[in-house]
Amino acid sequence: MLRAAIAFFIIGVVAILLGSNGIGGLSLDLGRTLLFVFLILSVISFVASMVTGRKAINRP
Repeated sequence: MLRAAIAFFIIGVVAILLGSNGIGGLSLDLGRTLLFVFLILSVISFVASMVTGRKAINRP
């Protein structure tokens, strides 16, 4: 999800630089929304792991 947010930000910045404000603005809004969702989910996951005492699974 973080990769998608970063990708939308990059697409939005490139679109704005090329003069396409409608697509650029929409892409930046999508990127911002995905970033906020990622941050909220990561905080919830962190709090849940602190409360339950479980450690994250280390996968290679």
